[in-house]
Amino acid sequence: MPRPTAAQLAYGSFTVIFSTLAMLLLSQTSSGPGVVVIALAALVLGLLVAVTVPAPKPTASRASAVAAASPRLAERRVPAQRETVAVAGASEPVRERA
Repeated sequence: MPRPTAAQLAYGSFTVIFSTLAMLLLSQTSSGPGVVVIALAALVLGLLVAVTVPAPKPTASRASAVAAASPRLAERRVPAQRETVAVAGASEPVRERA
């Protein structure tokens, strides 16, 4: 299971705090069970908001890790061919490895 991002934690926390305050002020409840129901509803709402925050796009390093893990993508890769370079004093051209 991936770890939550900072944005997911922030949005979820703000949602819990502000929705709890808003529901407590709007309902004007003072009983214990009423406060518990409002707190649980705010936690569920905060969890829902945190889960629906879009995940960041994969970076180049993550994309290369995914490509390396996929055998189909690895089969389609073709190594780059390098041109041969003649070295002064050598009888045959030298090839560099890719």
